[in-house]
Amino acid sequence: MVSMDIRTVLLFSAIFRIILIIYGEWQDSHMEVRYTDVDYQVFSDAASFMASGESPYKRTTYRYSPLLAFLLIPNSIIHRSWGKFLFSALDLLVGWFIYTILKLRKVPENLCMYSVVVWLFNPFTFTIGTRGNCEPIVCAMILWIIICLMKGNVLQAAFWYGLVVHLRIYPIIYALPIILVLDPDFFQSGLKPKLQNWSSSQGKTPQSHNRVTGQYDLVTTLKSVFTRRRIMFGLVSGAVFLFCTGLFFYLYGWEFLHEALLYHLTRTDPRHNFSIYFYHIYLHSEQEFSVVEKLISFLPQFIVQLVLIFSFAQDLPFCLFLQTFAFVEFNKVITAQYFVWFFCLLPLILPWSKMTLKWEGLCCIFVWMGAQSHWLMWAYLLEFKGRNVFVQLWFASILFLAANTFVLIMIIRRHKFAPVFEHRDRATSKNAAKLK
Repeated sequence: MVSMDIRTVLLFSAIFRIILIIYGEWQDSHMEVRYTDVDYQVFSDAASFMASGESPYKRTTYRYSPLLAFLLIPNSIIHRSWGKFLFSALDLLVGWFIYTILKLRKVPENLCMYSVVVWLFNPFTFTIGTRGNCEPIVCAMILWIIICLMKGNVLQAAFWYGLVVHLRIYPIIYALPIILVLDPDFFQSGLKPKLQNWSSSQGKTPQSHNRVTGQYDLVTTLKSVFTRRRIMFGLVSGAVFLFCTGLFFYLYGWEFLHEALLYHLTRTDPRHNFSIYFYHIYLHSEQEFSVVEKLISFLPQFIVQLVLIFSFAQDLPFCLFLQTFAFVEFNKVITAQYFVWFFCLLPLILPWSKMTLKWEGLCCIFVWMGAQSHWLMWAYLLEFKGRNVFVQLWFASILFLAANTFVLIMIIRRHKFAPVFEHRDRATSKNAAKLK
């Protein structure tokens, strides 16, 4: 691993993905079970409608931004696998961004390569793009936002953040930690933010509780929240989001607004999925849920998000990973593709983990995979054998929630807190800015 450089790993990964795409075409033509994701056909049909000048929402179950359909118009012109190659290329770009972020933080080369491999050769991730799922687009944009912030490009980060929230609504949960990170002690006029190196975080001994966990004093935060960069980030990202949303509302009307945005905010799926809420939703699928029921399902997510943000916001990649993991864990609908949302952030925290692979790491992997396999067994009996195992499947969802909680706690306990940015002395910074 040490002897291989990033370009060699990316080249090997690219060849591997090309082979998988070609194999997928063969499997789709010769086998009953298709390799291609069912959503890819939805994307392609929507792109075909857009190419002919019609609304992409003529394709039922297309619930994404028209931008996605626009990117896949070459599916109808060049080849139907265009989108798979595009998503796989962005999958590789995610690997490059992971490497870039870790090198910016001066992580040793061998740890960078191990972390990149965790993404590029993870079965959950390399099958996503090659099967035609669009999640690599969002993953690449989120990592690029982190890079922009690390380099002090707040305007560029704000632009991409507004765009990614338009594409997929879930990154809205990152707004508060990003705002908190745009602290005037880190981002000062005329100066790039000072990054904390990996080596400097390794030898540190815990100081005060507030310094170690990165907790923010709520009153102090509220007093200093309206800084120039925070306001600029909010205005630019909000303007980009509203421009894209307004443009497509003008072009496609309420149908766009409902399918691309409102549907995801109110989505309740009566079909079986990993969420503990699926059985209750299934039993009451023909009834309207009360405000109390909606609040009960939303409160755990909201409380956990706030606790994680105010505890770990300074360690931004770690905070975003925990947020995403917890968001998926407590969501009302959970599908396997959602796991990719936090898998792209996992390599960014591995160099700061004190968890050993031999025992604790393998334990977490086996607990998570075991709970998931147990759920899939009951799902198979329900979906393919037609057995009435809804209660057993619900208990399997509860077990999967417990497994996720266990893994999350283990990751937090074994993580070495490392703020991305270092505080600058304001007087020194002013003098440096003047000299510059």
